[in-house]
Amino acid sequence: MVQGTVRAGFPSPADDFSVKRHDLNELLITHPSATFFWRVRGTSMLAAGIADGDILVVNRALVPHHGDIVVAEVDNDFTVKYLHKRAGRVKLRAADPTFPDIVFEDAEAQRLVVVGVVTSTIKRFR
Repeated sequence: MVQGTVRAGFPSPADDFSVKRHDLNELLITHPSATFFWRVRGTSMLAAGIADGDILVVNRALVPHHGDIVVAEVDNDFTVKYLHKRAGRVKLRAADPTFPDIVFEDAEAQRLVVVGVVTSTIKRFR
C-alpha cells in the first residue's frame, strides 16, 4: 500500500504525520473489466518514460485519441507506441526518433487494431 507522499529534497518533521493508505486498484484502474497489464519488451518508448520490463496499465474502454500512448496489434504482433492521427492518416510513432514510424496507408497491406490506451506504468527497481 502507498502511504502518503514523500519529498525528494530535504524531509520535513511534519511528514511523519501525513500518512494515508492508497489502494493501487483505485489509483490505477478506472474500468476493471476493461483493464489489462502488459510487460514491455524493448526500448523504443524510453523517452516517454517506458522502459524494458515496465508493466503497462492498459484501458480498453477508452477511445484512443491522437497523441495517446497505445498498445496496438499490427499484423498479429503487439507494440506500444504513440498514436498519430492527422489528415486521415494513421501512424504509430516511437518515443525514440531513431525507430521508424509504422504508417498505415493500405488497409489491405497492414492491419492495425488499437488494443487499448496506456494510462499508467509500473516500474520495479529491485
